[in-house]
This record gives sequence, structure tokens and C-alpha cells, in this order.
Amino acid sequence: MSGAPEPVAEPTPVAEPTPVAEPVEASAVVRAASPAPGIGAVEIVHGEALDVARTLPDSAFTLIYLDPPFNTGRTQERHVVSSRRADRPADTTQEIPDAGEPGSAESRGTNTDGTPDLLRSVPGREVNHGFHGHRYERVRELLHAYDDRFDDYGDFLMPRLEEAWRLLADDGTLYLHLDYREAHYAKVMLDAVFGRECFLNEIIWAYDYGAKPRTRWPTKHDTILVYVKTPGGHVFNVDDVEREPYMAPSLVSAAKRERGKLPTDVWWHTIVPTTGREKTGYPTQKPEGILRRIVQASSRRGDRVLDLFAGSGTTGAVASALGRDALLVDVSSEAVRVMRERIPHATVQEP
Repeated sequence: MSGAPEPVAEPTPVAEPTPVAEPVEASAVVRAASPAPGIGAVEIVHGEALDVARTLPDSAFTLIYLDPPFNTGRTQERHVVSSRRADRPADTTQEIPDAGEPGSAESRGTNTDGTPDLLRSVPGREVNHGFHGHRYERVRELLHAYDDRFDDYGDFLMPRLEEAWRLLADDGTLYLHLDYREAHYAKVMLDAVFGRECFLNEIIWAYDYGAKPRTRWPTKHDTILVYVKTPGGHVFNVDDVEREPYMAPSLVSAAKRERGKLPTDVWWHTIVPTTGREKTGYPTQKPEGILRRIVQASSRRGDRVLDLFAGSGTTGAVASALGRDALLVDVSSEAVRVMRERIPHATVQEP
């Protein structure tokens, strides 16, 4: 005789495993959508240039563009500097004379052979960090005797130039963008870090905008110093650079007029128009035309480009549009905000 079916016990529910929290990094990374095909990736890092640079691997970038803040002009009262001379031990200090007739051997700090004390070569002196640091230190001390505002700016800029040298690939190029007040000091430092044989060009960016004083020639240019990691082994895509019209087109053939001429080391280019599409409102914004010429000449598609003082992000916007990957660094929150709006596909790393 069949009876009622025995009830079937329901299976005991298995407890869901407790999810394990992913470790949280110290910095927050905001990821954006992937760029369109042919467009380079851009990473924005909110941080101080030197701190970020020291975390990056050697020889990682084909092109580095630096547009650092200009000298604050603060003065220093220090007059004792370190110097190593052939006839003194390394830890000797030397007093820079305040007295003496201008142009005299005492005021210049020269030796009987006419060589400045602080520029005498010292056999066997150790080269700091693999650079020609001894030459820089000696020149810097000499300049310090005449204009000690240099010491502030030199101490700020020198370690960042050393990092730029380390970060450049063997075929890489550095463009250092300055105004007329600092260019000569910076060239001394770059000669020390890279070596004079690595100097490629001094580019003059000339423009005609703004007030014109009546007591001197109006200063309407910036200086861009160009150094390469390996002389003769650097990237320079001469055929990729946008050409410009001839100044006297009637003197050349129609074919040449049509093609245009290769730019020289003097670049006539307007500043960012106040009402143009490029304008971001960032005070030190540089025009895309200047950066486009730099990126076209000194990098290839797929190469990595670095800007440690990125500001409004012009370097990244141009590099990305040309198929290069860019790393943009700036300590300013406002700069990071502007770059995020200008380059929506960028990844942003906050501290």
C-alpha cells in the first residue's frame, strides 16, 4: 500500500564567502575611457615634479619638455661657498671677497695665471651621480659671487635637470623653455649635466603682443634650450615638421612656395589667442603650434613624452593627438583641473 511521499529536506544554504577587500593604494587613480584609435594615452599625476620624477624608470621617455616657473628673484646673503682647488683639500671653504676694485684679480678671484679660482680644473675630483657636477658647482659658485639670486633658482632647477637626463632614452631630446632672465644660467647647468657636446639648439620663440616700454627694446621672446642624450643618435623627423611660408616667396620657385620652408631656430608664433579655441584660462598656457613642432620633430608615434610642469596640458593634448603617449605632472590643483577638462580621456592620479 502506497503512502504519502516523504517530505524532501531542502538543502542547507551555503554561506557566501566574505569578500576580501582589495588593498587600497595611497594615491587615488581616476581612470577615463580609452582614447580613440590613433590617439595616444595620457596620464596626469598631481604631485611635485622632483618627487614624481624620482619614481620613474631610467630612459623611459623619448621627449621631455620642461617649462619651469621662473626665478622668484629672492636674494641671499651667503658669501661663503665650498670650493675644491688643486692646492686645497676637498672640504676647504673659501671666502668670496666683497672688497676690491671692479675688474681686479682680487675681486674676480683669479690666480696668477689668469684662471678664476672657482673654475680651475681639479684632477681626480669625483663626478656626482654620473654627471659633470663638479663643473656646475664651480661655475655656480662663481656666479654666486655676482648675483646670489641664482642660488635659489639653481638649487631648484639643477636636480630636476639631472632627473631629466636620467629619464631620457638614449635617442631622447630635452626642451627647456625659459625667459630671457634665466636662459644663460640654465645653459651653464645643462652643459654640466649633459655635456656641451649634447647641446643641439637655442630656439627663440618670438611674438609681438602686449605692452611695449619706451625706455628699452621690448622683450618679446622666450628661449628654448635643446639638448640630446646622445649626440648624433637623437630622433629628429625633419620631414614631419610643419613647414612655414617663405618670407620672400617671389624669390623661390612655385614648387618651393607650395611646400614652404623648414623653420629655423627663430620661431615667429603668436601667443594663445584670448578668444581662440585653445584658450583654457591658465595663465602660463603655451600655444599648441609651438608644442606641435617640438613633438613632431623629436618623437615618433608610440613614443612616450614627459612634461614635469604641465600647467594647462598643452604638451599632453598635442602629443596625444599625434599618437604619442604622455605623462603630465603638476603640483597645482588648478592645473590638474584644467588638464582633466581639456583631455577627457586622460587617467588622473591624485596624491
